[in-house]
Amino acid sequence: MSIDSSTETAAVETEEQTTTAPAARARTAPSGRGLLDRFFHITRRGSTIPREIRGGLVTFFTMAYIVILNPLILGGFNATTAPVDVTGAFLPAAQVGAVTGLTAGVLTILFGIFANLPFGLAAGLGINSFLAVAVVKDVSWPEAMGLVVINGVLIVLFGVTGARTAIFRAVPRELKAAITVGIGLFIAFIGFVDSGFVRGTKAGPPVQLGHDGSITTLPTLVFVIGLILMGILVARKIQGGLLIGIIATTAVAMLVEAIWHLGASGPNNPDGWHLNTPVLSGQLVSIPDLSLVGHFDLFGAFGRIGLLAGITLVFTLVFTNFFDAMGTMTGLAKSAGLAQKDGTFPRLKSAFIIEGFGAVLGGANSGSSNTVYVDSAAGIGEGARTGLASVVTGALFLGSMFLTPLTSVVPLEVASSALVVVGTMMAGQIREINFRKFDVALPSFLTIVTMPLTYSIANGIGAGFVTWVLVRAASGKARKIHPLMWVVAAGFIVYFVRGPLGHLIGAGS
Repeated sequence: MSIDSSTETAAVETEEQTTTAPAARARTAPSGRGLLDRFFHITRRGSTIPREIRGGLVTFFTMAYIVILNPLILGGFNATTAPVDVTGAFLPAAQVGAVTGLTAGVLTILFGIFANLPFGLAAGLGINSFLAVAVVKDVSWPEAMGLVVINGVLIVLFGVTGARTAIFRAVPRELKAAITVGIGLFIAFIGFVDSGFVRGTKAGPPVQLGHDGSITTLPTLVFVIGLILMGILVARKIQGGLLIGIIATTAVAMLVEAIWHLGASGPNNPDGWHLNTPVLSGQLVSIPDLSLVGHFDLFGAFGRIGLLAGITLVFTLVFTNFFDAMGTMTGLAKSAGLAQKDGTFPRLKSAFIIEGFGAVLGGANSGSSNTVYVDSAAGIGEGARTGLASVVTGALFLGSMFLTPLTSVVPLEVASSALVVVGTMMAGQIREINFRKFDVALPSFLTIVTMPLTYSIANGIGAGFVTWVLVRAASGKARKIHPLMWVVAAGFIVYFVRGPLGHLIGAGS
């Protein structure tokens, strides 16, 4: 159950990354075990098939909100409720929901089979918001999705050529640990905010506890109940603790809704449930509308807004996709006990390639770029260590296309409880950072705190990279900095000032 348990032996890590012929590897495989066990190395990673299934279920339940949330971000039911593009068109919410489940399901299954890692993939929240808020003001939705596809092709090329792996290996061990801790704080903060436990203020501090410093809503109380229950189950090392906690707390939420009829949260109902209302009603099975599959224009954006502006948008997408996913996979691999001392993990190159393909398929299906989700840490916390858990998660995403009402039964407050528990587990990696060396401490600290404070994993990685290079170079340790760190740090500086640069380019053209 421990998030930092080291169940993967060095021999297994060597086996999965070696160039030894498949036949030779097969001769060393333990005999008397089933096909699934041998294919996914389940026993060798200290796991079991039931544990992998539970982990896949937990990951799905903590990620299932994306099937509801992505249509709300990208689409709507009419031009008034949906973000419209430069032509006045919008994406129908039902169609976005269908392709969201389809794409997440296919990619997560592929990732489980070829990368053999317990990571779930779905539409990335950063990029879909960027598309809806900024990009479609200047281009059409098909053109915006074409840019996403181009972004994905570039990331796949980085993975195939080994450039992405080389950058990953160049990152210092301390920064990789800081990335894990930062992601832990980030997902915990997401859980606190999504549950209403932490809220913004109209004046004074940026955030506060609940309403005016106290818990005042029943959904937030359900979050607290779930957090305590899951914490107790995990502390007592109960197998299936997170899954049991999610199911039990969802039952509590359904009881609360049946008694008080809180409904969904909104401007006129601030005390309601966030995103999902825990109630079963209406038709449980529906046929998905996949009309958006293939609905993209690969090069139309360049003709509409010009080459330079188009390249700037692609650059932003690539940087966000590239480092967000790299940081997430680093943290998840360490959490699963699959990472070696340098932070690498089994089938690293395959993982990078398939994750990059997520942007290609997501754009081609008009569901936005798909990437690895930090929420997968919940399944890892449940004990998942192999790709079998991802296959389970992916199959459930495919099923979610037909069972949207069941998908939306688990309220965000319940999923948030699991995220806080898992974030606590991931934060334990802070012990690997030597804070007595300030040239290590400052970049690590900035990496950790920038993620939750800016709501971005990529921003945290960038802050860490830039300060690592500048502070260590100024401290007389320039020769110890990997050349790729200089290149990536320079790229992040451009990324951080892309707004002013865009205005300068526009003014000069």
